[in-house]
Amino acid sequence: MAAAEGPDPGPVAAAGPGVPRGAAEADGDRMGLTDLPGELLELILCCDVLGAADIGRVSCTCRRLREACQPRGKVWRERFRLRWPSLLKYYSHTDGVSWLEEYKARHNAGLEAQRIVASFSKRFFSEHVPCDGFSDIETLGCPSHFFEDELMCILNMEGRKGLTWKYYAKKILYFLRQQNILKNLKEYLQRPTDRQSFLEGAVLIDQYCNPLSDICLKSVQAQVDDITDKVRKVLRTRNPRHPSLASKAGEVLIPEVELQRQVLDAMNCVLYEQLKYKGNELDYYNSLNSYIHQVLIRRTGIPISLSVLYLTIARQLGVKLEPVNFPSHFLLRWCQGKEGSTDIFDYTYIDAFGKGKQLTVKECEYLIGHHVTEEFYGVVTSKEVLQRMVGNLLNLGKRESTDQSYQLLRDSLDLYLAMYPDNVQHLMLQARLYFHLGIWPEKVLDILQHIQALDPSQHGAVGYLVQHTLEHIERRKEEVGPEVKHRSDEKHKEVCFSIGLIMKHKRYGYNCVIYGWDPACMMGHEWIRNMNVHSLPHGPHQPFYNVLVEDGSCRYAAQENLEYNSEPREIPHPDIGRYFSEFTGIHYLANTELEIRYPEDLELTRATVQKIYNSGKE
Repeated sequence: MAAAEGPDPGPVAAAGPGVPRGAAEADGDRMGLTDLPGELLELILCCDVLGAADIGRVSCTCRRLREACQPRGKVWRERFRLRWPSLLKYYSHTDGVSWLEEYKARHNAGLEAQRIVASFSKRFFSEHVPCDGFSDIETLGCPSHFFEDELMCILNMEGRKGLTWKYYAKKILYFLRQQNILKNLKEYLQRPTDRQSFLEGAVLIDQYCNPLSDICLKSVQAQVDDITDKVRKVLRTRNPRHPSLASKAGEVLIPEVELQRQVLDAMNCVLYEQLKYKGNELDYYNSLNSYIHQVLIRRTGIPISLSVLYLTIARQLGVKLEPVNFPSHFLLRWCQGKEGSTDIFDYTYIDAFGKGKQLTVKECEYLIGHHVTEEFYGVVTSKEVLQRMVGNLLNLGKRESTDQSYQLLRDSLDLYLAMYPDNVQHLMLQARLYFHLGIWPEKVLDILQHIQALDPSQHGAVGYLVQHTLEHIERRKEEVGPEVKHRSDEKHKEVCFSIGLIMKHKRYGYNCVIYGWDPACMMGHEWIRNMNVHSLPHGPHQPFYNVLVEDGSCRYAAQENLEYNSEPREIPHPDIGRYFSEFTGIHYLANTELEIRYPEDLELTRATVQKIYNSGKE
């Protein structure tokens, strides 16, 4: 009756009477389509070979079929499910949903998402996308999950095409999810302390730093519950009457210290002996150690992430442990005296990083190698635990100067300032980071103005950044358009390679793709000296190429150090879609914005590919 439903169905409201009646016609005593029982008719109309437009046309043929295809009925619900299966979780079975209207709304949201994604490359090719670049998304008149679903459809497109669309769809989705997670974090922080789960806080941090990963509290909690059940099994073999085995265990704390000890011993057996959890001493400064879902997958972490896991399991089994913000090594404390005691010697201290080892006050000091005052043995709030977790990520983001670490630094600063919005030190760091990256200068000015209001003593540092930010804004206004480089220009006659070619570095052996070139080295004297460019036979007076490297870095390579790659393959670089629209299997095709800047390169790239890779196949 109709072709299979395509990825971009046309408007479903338009439905004319021009549907062939063959299936519905009766010939003599033969039963027609409209004579079938309602359930069978619905089953036929729910067939996955029919598209939305087909259903729209069918519903216009007669009253019987119009009733079968009613907006709130099974047929349109099935059409919606087949087209967007991941969206049904947003609907309740009791909802009186007009599935036709939902289909139209999702279809229109998809078109709007495609329009916005397509506009991003033209708007932001020459700069990082500033947060105000997403302002048109925030005013969409459709449910956010419709828009996100379309972005996921773009990201999941098969093949090696649509690279630029995928690149910006990923950025938009990253932003949208982070905005939602930030709202959840602020709501979490406004709750009473006794309703702030340490595990939920850790999940929110994890989600914000990994917004494109499938991380949810329900899934993480299920994994923790599974570990808890394993602990109960061990407890059952040791003490079949242990109160933690009761159906409502965890709701009431166990008062007897000896029974609590049995729980902790069983936990240590399961976590460290059976499941082999451990502190990551070999790769301590890996950000994965701070993400709770990765701790559960890799069964390794740092003191604070392992402590959150340990504390959560203990509380589910009726043992109250409390977090201790001990310097250099996060700990938990377990009360051995009167509940709520302020005497630090009434507590045993637990090192989750050290396989659950129980420590005295003196042993805690041995752990870090120096004496500390009593205040460091005190319990801390969930907000302070999150502050320390975010602080660890901040320090990791400061350790390196790569795009990846800059993203981690940006994310952790966002989290820190969500908790402490008036922290001058971190506001200044955020302003300097945005200034260094050359993004969103207007936001830099807003941050600096806020810092000045909070702390007038910062006038000198603020004034310096204000001056240079205003200069940056003025330079941006004076830009007349992109620089266009024609290979036919006499000054470019020495440039041998072209945009999109897969190359290999002769000295370092890395694979890369060219996304820009200069007729001579355009870097400053300091860079040339540091990179020892003058030691090259042709020095800085030779073409240099901007390349995306397979390790995720961007480099500037001399022509004499590059050669054609004998086995060209895809370059797994996060910015590949910023410059290229497609990988052909041998080379990359520049997107519209890059092609404007190098209008004559495509022809040379194709000729080079034909000569180098295809000549031997003829």
